Amino acid sequence: MQNKPCIVVGISGGIAAYKAAQLVSDLRKKDYEIHVIMTAHAAQFITPLTLETLSQNRVSLDMFDRNFEYQVQHVSLAKKADCFIIVPATANVIAKIVHGLADDMLTTTFLAARCPKIICPAMNTGMLENPVTRQNLQLCQQLGYTLVESEAGFLACGDIGKGRLAELAQIEEMIDRSLYQDRFLLNKKVLITAGATQEALDPVRYLTNHSTGKMGFALANQAARLGAEVTLIAGKSVQLKPPYGVRLIRVTSAQEMFEQVTQLAENQDIVIKAAAVADYTPLNPVDHKMKKSDKELVLQLKRTPDILAWLGAHKRPGQFLCGFAMETEQLIENAKEKLHRKNADMIVANSLCEAGAGFGTDTNKVTLITASEIQEMALLSKEEVALEIFKAIQNSQE
Repeated sequence: MQNKPCIVVGISGGIAAYKAAQLVSDLRKKDYEIHVIMTAHAAQFITPLTLETLSQNRVSLDMFDRNFEYQVQHVSLAKKADCFIIVPATANVIAKIVHGLADDMLTTTFLAARCPKIICPAMNTGMLENPVTRQNLQLCQQLGYTLVESEAGFLACGDIGKGRLAELAQIEEMIDRSLYQDRFLLNKKVLITAGATQEALDPVRYLTNHSTGKMGFALANQAARLGAEVTLIAGKSVQLKPPYGVRLIRVTSAQEMFEQVTQLAENQDIVIKAAAVADYTPLNPVDHKMKKSDKELVLQLKRTPDILAWLGAHKRPGQFLCGFAMETEQLIENAKEKLHRKNADMIVANSLCEAGAGFGTDTNKVTLITASEIQEMALLSKEEVALEIFKAIQNSQE
């Protein structure tokens, strides 16, 4: 890869072509080198000059433009590209690329490129749901192209249904993922838990904690970037948008999380228990609102299922089990004891007493503990911590 990753943005003739201008602008801010190829129909929706101004490179439009430097333009761009994305991709251009038709600069360059390719369909609902289009979209995936599926909503034609271009944030995330050279979790299945559980006292009140799920969601996002097939089991109180391409399962109580984890764990290569699961739940929750009184209220609590202990007891050969330990004192000692008691392969320990660590922050300061090593890390963003955790898992399995 070059110093500046080169992104080729193909724009075909749909009304969503105007959104490609914002995409090009966003990618430029990330210091990518951007080259735009437009179809003749796309130039009817947005001018090449707009994209040239935003990309700081001349837009490729005509296969036989005599003003280009003497080189085979579609071949040179195809070789230069680190990622090729078509946004929006109309039904017409999708049909062409999956059947090897190359009759303009966009389809010719796309066919010649060997880099990761991303298709972002946008069209009328009827066109999208046509069996021919659905078959062509399936062919895109069979050919190894990444498909960023359309969303449902109000369409330019006045219809309401699926066919809108995906959110630009999702498209940009898929571009970023395509540039990861070391996708060492490719073909791995990763199960992650995140957030707090809620233990009902009555239909109105519940016991919970301050977990926001940020660490677990960062782990899920990094796992997906590294190529894994990711399942994320999260408490219903987590307000974060799930990472793109991750299977999300919502649960409420510790018992529900236990049931979901135990159903899925056997087929996972890596299981990371980042959720803050309640240790206790009311012994006798009631199905009506408890009325207050002037007397003291005494709650009887019982233990919830120990999910990490169950995973450790049922861990299959080759499976990696990682737990978390949040402490306020004796961090290393308590985490090491937890590692052995739960039969885990790694414990990620952090302290509520450390500035920038713990619940609700965008940063974390952790210590990675295995049977053979204690690795203390600096204060990092939770995304960076997540990446370091997966690197440590990879190193321990080599």
